[in-house]
Amino acid sequence: MTPATLSAAAAAEAIRDGVLSAEDLVRACLERVREVEPGVQAWQFLDAEHALAQARAADDLRRSGRAVGALCGIPVGIKDIVDTADMPTENGTVLHAGRMPQSDASVVCRLRAAGAVIMGKTVTTECAYFSPGKTRNPHDLNRTPGGSSSGSAAAVAASMVPVALGTQTNGSVIRPAAFCGVYGFKPSHGLIGRSGILRLSRTLDQVGIFARTLEDLALVAEELVGLDLADPDTQPLARVPFGEILAAEAPLPPVIAFVKTPAWDRAEPQTREAFAELVGALGAHVEEVELAPSASETWDWHRTIMEAEMAMNLEPAWRSGRDRLSEKLRALIERGRQVSAVDYQHAVARIAAVREGFEELFVQRYDAILTPSAPGPAPEGLESTGDPVFCTPWTLAGLPALNLPILTTESGLPLGVQLVGRRHFDARLLRTARWLGQAVSA
Repeated sequence: MTPATLSAAAAAEAIRDGVLSAEDLVRACLERVREVEPGVQAWQFLDAEHALAQARAADDLRRSGRAVGALCGIPVGIKDIVDTADMPTENGTVLHAGRMPQSDASVVCRLRAAGAVIMGKTVTTECAYFSPGKTRNPHDLNRTPGGSSSGSAAAVAASMVPVALGTQTNGSVIRPAAFCGVYGFKPSHGLIGRSGILRLSRTLDQVGIFARTLEDLALVAEELVGLDLADPDTQPLARVPFGEILAAEAPLPPVIAFVKTPAWDRAEPQTREAFAELVGALGAHVEEVELAPSASETWDWHRTIMEAEMAMNLEPAWRSGRDRLSEKLRALIERGRQVSAVDYQHAVARIAAVREGFEELFVQRYDAILTPSAPGPAPEGLESTGDPVFCTPWTLAGLPALNLPILTTESGLPLGVQLVGRRHFDARLLRTARWLGQAVSA
C-alpha cells in the first residue's frame, strides 16, 4: 500500500510515531498526482517543491521534540476561492488570473497551525457558480465531478490528497462528493469561519470538508471550528470533540426521517430504486416524513437570496469585465440586480421559520434526515456540474449535511446518500452516519 492511500488519521498517527515521515507521505501523494492528474485535472496550482519544503519543516518540528499539531505533515487540497498567501488564488475566473493574496484565509491559518501541508489549490468552477472548470470525474473521465468544489472532491477520490476543503452556497460540497464517491461534510452555518474566502452570499456560504473516512472529517473539523473575528456569523466555542463523539455509541439506536422533498420527481429511477431498498433494509429505524406544503417555496427563497447577494458581491467583476464572464454567471448577476428589496427581505425573513420547522422535527423524534445527495450519479458530459436540487433546503436553513459514499449504481458509479442533522449538532450527525454505514454493510 502506498502512503497516498492512507487516511489522514492513520497517516497522522504514523508520522507522530516516527513510522512515516511527512516528506515520504507528500512524495507519495505527488507521485499519485503524476499518475492521474493528466486525466483528472484536479489542480489549479501545485508546486511540488513548495509542498515538500512544508513537509520537511513538519518533520524537523517533530524530530525537535516540540509539540506538533493534530494534522502534522498531512497534505490538504484547498479550493481555489480560499486565499493562500504563498500561492495564487484565482477564483476560477480569468479576471483574477495571477491574483496573489496578501494573507491566508482563516481556515488556512488554522490548518497551518495544526501542522498541515498546504498541498496546492484545487479547481473551482467560475466564481464557484455553474460554469465548469477543467476537472473530470475520477470514476469516468467523461462525466462531471460536480461543482463548484470540483477539484477538491476529485483529488480526494483519486487519492492525490487524503482531505481537501470546499465551500457550499447551494450544493457545492454534497454534490461533488456524491459524484466522486467520497465523504463530503458541510457543517452548520457559522461553525467554520469564512474570512479570506470569495464571498458569494453571507447568508448561504458555508465551508466544507472532503475525505475518504468519517474519522478524517472529524479530525479536520476539530481544527477548523471556532471563532473567526472577521466573520460575524461565527461565535466563541469550546473545542468540539468530533472524534470522541464519532467513536462513541449512541444511547439509543437512531431513528431517521426519510424525506423525499418536493423535488422527488427529479430523482432518477435508479435513485428511487436504491433508496427504496435502503429504506427497506433499515426497517423500523427509518420513517418516511412529508414536509409541509410550504417547503416547496424553499427553493424560491434560496434563489432570491443567492442571486441578490451574489449580484452585490460580484458587482466589481461584473462592472470591470462582464464581457469576460460566462453567460451563466453574467445572467445570474443581472437577475440578482433586478431582485426587489421587499422580495429579498421576505426571503431572508423566512429562514427562521424554516429552521424552526426542522428543529421541531428533530426535537420530536428524529436523529437525522435521509435524502438523496443528487438526482442520480454524475451526469455524462462536462458541460454541466449537475443539479443541486436535493441540497437547497438544508443549505438555506444552515443545517449540517453529509454525503455518504455507501451506494453505487449497477454500473459501479457512486450514488450519493445525504444525511442532514440538527443545527449545531454536527458531531452527532457524524455518529449517526457511522451507524448508518455499519447498518448498510452488516
